[in-house]
Amino acid sequence: MDITQLILDDHHEQRRLFAILEQVSPTDTATLTAVWTRLATFLEVHAAAEEAIFYPELLQAGQRAGRLGRTEEETLDAIGDHNEIRDAIAAVPAGDVGSGAWFTAVAAANAANSDHMAEEEREGLTDFRREASLQLRHDLAVSFIAFEARNVAGVEPADQDPQAYVQRAEAEARGLAPGSLGIGSLKGL
Repeated sequence: MDITQLILDDHHEQRRLFAILEQVSPTDTATLTAVWTRLATFLEVHAAAEEAIFYPELLQAGQRAGRLGRTEEETLDAIGDHNEIRDAIAAVPAGDVGSGAWFTAVAAANAANSDHMAEEEREGLTDFRREASLQLRHDLAVSFIAFEARNVAGVEPADQDPQAYVQRAEAEARGLAPGSLGIGSLKGL
């Protein structure tokens, strides 16, 4: 098992669910509601799992490889993307399922998510496969799948400040408490 493959598998499932929504009749609001609810929950759980498990390790891998600046930029962008995806999900009108406005909002969520997945697949996942050991990728996969399984019913959507997220992840990697005087990045390690 490999965390990068699990993330890619999740991406495939997200694409599949968006494609299903595009093929269901606008009058079949029960199916649209069920599939959208599943997809919206899945998107948030996936983002939360990445934020809890993958991105902190991506930052550490970048530091070990001497490319922390690149992985910091990738992580800042990814956390910002997650916020955009959450905002797009929240903009889908719950009471208007199957309407033109509903499909437009779902399409906006799809576009935000598709952009994020493409960047992540091109950058973060590729960098991580190059830098992380197979054992680490396996161990993270176990944690990732356990996180998703424990939260299958969903997690509370919560935007994060990208800069604060990176600073917190880097402080935790150095064993510092969040908000301690060890402010900075992993560059000094």
